Amino acid sequence: MEDFDFENRIVSPTEIMGENGDDNPLRPRTLDDYIGQDKVKQNLAVFIEAAKQRGESLDHVLLYGPPGLGKTTLSGIIANEMGVNLRITSGPAIEKPGDLAAMLTNLNEGDVLFIDEIHRISRAVEEVLYPAMEDFAIDIVTGKGQMAAAYHLPLPHFTLVGATTRAGQLTAPLRDRFGVSLRLEMYTPEELATIIKRSASILNIPIEQDGALEIASRSRGTPRIANRLLKRVRDFAQVMSNGVITLKTAQIALERLEIDELGLDSNDRRMLNAIVKFYKGGPVGLETLAAAIGEEAVTIEDVIEPYLMQIGFLNRTPRGRCITRAGCLHLGIDLPDVQDAQIKFD
Repeated sequence: MEDFDFENRIVSPTEIMGENGDDNPLRPRTLDDYIGQDKVKQNLAVFIEAAKQRGESLDHVLLYGPPGLGKTTLSGIIANEMGVNLRITSGPAIEKPGDLAAMLTNLNEGDVLFIDEIHRISRAVEEVLYPAMEDFAIDIVTGKGQMAAAYHLPLPHFTLVGATTRAGQLTAPLRDRFGVSLRLEMYTPEELATIIKRSASILNIPIEQDGALEIASRSRGTPRIANRLLKRVRDFAQVMSNGVITLKTAQIALERLEIDELGLDSNDRRMLNAIVKFYKGGPVGLETLAAAIGEEAVTIEDVIEPYLMQIGFLNRTPRGRCITRAGCLHLGIDLPDVQDAQIKFD
């Protein structure tokens, strides 16, 4: 069976190599340049200004929500607005408590330490993080037996910004140590169109409003996907419409990329079709479905399912996955006895 690279598909919200980093020109540097997430911005502006007036470091911040919505970008903005340095790492990269201790002792007063996917840090590392966040100190034990010695190292006051796509997997003691907890929401097409026009201006890509809205409507409410699609549509515009992204050019380009009007790609439709064709709309177990389409269960759960459930095309039940009536209508399939989407609230 053909092997699909789900992680690196164009509508994946996960980062592709080279998209992250301080040298990304599309990342806004200030809250004023950051588009969308108005409630988050307004609250952050107050917290930052208050901390600056008191001459203190900002309290620890937890950012959570689906991937690609700007958590890394916001951490850079926080550091920039506070006028301090930003250190970036990720939960899986901190393998041992000593790795975290080395990072913490190298921080300067007020610095921002950004830990992406913070829910994936090990329990041993987490134990070191507790006193660092609460008391700005760490306890280190060196040597063994009679030669063992304990050292209490004070740390400069710093701000930990943790980002996670799975806030529910954070332990309660870690979650409680964040003074500021902010949820990032999916973007509207209008907000994404504004982001696309800003990115197009930075990249010197001529784009019409209708073309920007067309790309935005197929971007799954995610700026990372919107910017990725913009770059691919630009290639078609250079060949087809003298470099200008028009509505017609955007429509043709996105059809050629097999991204439909709701942002579903061929892999999304392939999974939905498999549920209909092989299992009469479901329910079908996750492992069985994964075997049927030749993909790992964790990829289906983390990469494909979330968006299909958000738009009401897929139900996750105790017995397995089921396509919904809306999903069938989108595929142009008349399947009796299918259910409507099960609406769930966080």
